[in-house]
Amino acid sequence: MARGVSRFHRDVLGQPGVRTAIVLEGLNDIGAGGFPDFGCGTSPVLTSAQVIEAHRALIRTAHVHGVTIIGATLTPMKGAFGYDTPEKEAVRDAVNQWIRTSGEYDAVVDLDQALADPADPDALLPAYDVGDHLHPNDAGTKAIAAAINLNTL
Repeated sequence: MARGVSRFHRDVLGQPGVRTAIVLEGLNDIGAGGFPDFGCGTSPVLTSAQVIEAHRALIRTAHVHGVTIIGATLTPMKGAFGYDTPEKEAVRDAVNQWIRTSGEYDAVVDLDQALADPADPDALLPAYDVGDHLHPNDAGTKAIAAAINLNTL
């Protein structure tokens, strides 16, 4: 998450005319936590409190710069290799609950709900799954676009 916070300055605030940012951060940080060292170091196991604090840092930074910030809930990950554990799902659920209910973001887009399989809400709807149970395909990205309330931009 620290890299995401530092990239926020370059990738968002460093762009001319930015008025609004949509933040979808934390899924890879949660899912890859505990992975072995593949050359970049062992990925730390994060708690929901750590992920939430990183979101709060983004919110504070955006507000200091007069940027509206929209929080996106973390998308389903059931079945994704290495991501799908009860502990990681509990962290994702806690972060999503905070995004939905804290009121700290200026607005929320519920990508979890938009992409979830109604029969198995922790999993991507198969029609939206690129095949790895984590990333949305073209239909999934269209569902993401449709979930965004353009009035919040």
